[in-house]
Amino acid sequence: MTARIKGGQAATVVVPLLAAVMLVLTWGRDLPGVMIGIAGVVLAGAVLAAVHHAEVVAHKVGEPYGALVLAVAVTIIEVALIVTLMMDGGEKSATLARDTVFAAVMITLNGIVGLCLLVGALRHRVAVFNPEGTGAAFATVATLAGLSLVLPTFTESSPGPAFTTGQLVFAAVASLALYGLFIATQTARHRDYFLPVTPEGEVISSEDEHAEPPSAKVAWQSVGLLLVSLIAVVGLAKAVSPAIESGVSAAGLDASVVGIIIALLVLLPESIAAARAARRDRVQTSLNLGLGSAMASIGLTIPAVTIASIWMDGPLHLGLGGVHMVLLALTFVVGILTVIPGRSTPLQGGVHLSLLAAYIALAVSP
Repeated sequence: MTARIKGGQAATVVVPLLAAVMLVLTWGRDLPGVMIGIAGVVLAGAVLAAVHHAEVVAHKVGEPYGALVLAVAVTIIEVALIVTLMMDGGEKSATLARDTVFAAVMITLNGIVGLCLLVGALRHRVAVFNPEGTGAAFATVATLAGLSLVLPTFTESSPGPAFTTGQLVFAAVASLALYGLFIATQTARHRDYFLPVTPEGEVISSEDEHAEPPSAKVAWQSVGLLLVSLIAVVGLAKAVSPAIESGVSAAGLDASVVGIIIALLVLLPESIAAARAARRDRVQTSLNLGLGSAMASIGLTIPAVTIASIWMDGPLHLGLGGVHMVLLALTFVVGILTVIPGRSTPLQGGVHLSLLAAYIALAVSP
């Protein structure tokens, strides 16, 4: 048993470093089929390593800081990838930020949240969470999405679903302000609203966990390896994206499917971590991950693309089309009805997952 544990711990150190080396070797190159397969295997290993190190950090700092660490780390690297691709120019750069952010919102709010509610309810009969904190997070995400993804479709000062420079600056400042206010609420003033709860509604603090937290040295090592793993995940996802793009094109699917596949790969570490938390009856931690990722995706991406637009020659289209606005509205209506009781059966999880399925189906066949 000891040898097995030590071997597993060694793998969580070696795999991120191997993924970083693979990223350096493949970055900016056209890969043959064999290398794409190897990169895919290493990518999967980096995802699992990221989940392990995120859980180590989360155990050390406690909730809700642990979920915040993973959500913000993934989003910052994702934003860097978006801005890098936008700076490359091309026709796709005009809608890249919108499509990526909307994909992240739908995957987190319906995929991660739905999966965790389903897993938690099936394993523990009822998935229990704190409606005050979850409701505050949903309200913040809804406001950010409305300001950044819906309003540009209806403004009249510029042609197309785009903001003027002044409107874009306002959206960026408002996004940062709301995100900062939420973080202050989550980590300081009302931290107990975002901690896991028992079926009776009692808060489960970090001190109630039985396992001893890791040492500071181990935690800092995991922070570094977590960042290496996440950079490798995003970078390798970009490296294999041409192959994915070719496959999607050969299948006659819409180009937006590529963005969905890449978003699924990038968000895979959070999805696995959230599902594991739900299995341990820590559904609030799962919701913190899902909603926090959606919030960070909007709150950090919009300011970043606002700055990037200074160097862009083409337009920046942020407004959603009619079909996507309907799906977004349904997501928030269903989310509100899910949050209010503070507990969920498998039905609510299934409803959220059906909305994600509808989004993917309409992307495949618009």
